Amino acid sequence: MLRSIKLGKAFGIPLFINPTFLLLPAWVLFSYRGADLITYLFLLLWVGVVFSCVLLHELGHALMARSFGIATHDITLYPIGGVARLERMSERPAEEFAIALAGPAVNVVIATLLTPVAFYALLHGVLTGDTIALNFEQGPLVLLGRFLTLLWVSNVFLVLFNLIPAFPMDGGRVLRALLSLPLGRLRATEVAAALGLVLAGLMGLLTVAVLLVSGTGNVMLPAVALFVALAGQQELRAVRRVEARRQAEAFGEALPLRRLRPVPAPVDVPAVEVPASADDNFSGLAWDPQTRAWVFWEKGRRLWDFRARAE
Repeated sequence: MLRSIKLGKAFGIPLFINPTFLLLPAWVLFSYRGADLITYLFLLLWVGVVFSCVLLHELGHALMARSFGIATHDITLYPIGGVARLERMSERPAEEFAIALAGPAVNVVIATLLTPVAFYALLHGVLTGDTIALNFEQGPLVLLGRFLTLLWVSNVFLVLFNLIPAFPMDGGRVLRALLSLPLGRLRATEVAAALGLVLAGLMGLLTVAVLLVSGTGNVMLPAVALFVALAGQQELRAVRRVEARRQAEAFGEALPLRRLRPVPAPVDVPAVEVPASADDNFSGLAWDPQTRAWVFWEKGRRLWDFRARAE
């Protein structure tokens, strides 16, 4: 694993950049291969400023989480975006809703501040032709207008893209927060993670379709799809473990003279060892006479054993 490079701190939160981030400017420059040096500098400046907005986006998440008493370990920039590593995820739907929306809200503010410049540039034909192609005969104000309008477009894109309901992206977390009210946290996470897998698959299909039609592809979209698929399932497993422990603790409280000690279920125990009274989709606690332990099952999968012993 490549070690991230520390950039400094903001509001007491360590900021890092992963070395893989360099793949992004390299890909941008490769996409405009053959351009002149000034255009390359323009593109590098644009990437740097856009990811400054991404950093502000992540700080929005972190500072909103701090207002709810949740600290942020650090923020790291990757080629596909930034990640604010929170101390814990809030289990309160209202807090998760606010934390998820705080990031896109920062980009909304930036886009709003740039809107007058963008509309002025559009009305005066500043963006006619190739926006990236520089023409110094138009003067510095036109070049500045092009740059700020591109920055406005980038922030609008960041808002719309992050609000796609693909868990664990911001939109997916907003969806889970809303679903948690009627369904509970575990079921809401299952629904949001399943939708995330569907959208990740659609991103992959879109990449293939564009590649077949145009002969070129966007390497960032499949990377985002892979992140959505893997990270969403990882968080779903974590929520299931938390729910298993919570149910076990509630079960233990019903046995005041005994105490339950959780141990990991043997990895070689197949799901077919569900008790005869349960089917393959059984979820809950069941006594296993062979291991003399209470077993927590989740849809036919053996997650935890709970050894009971007298206090």
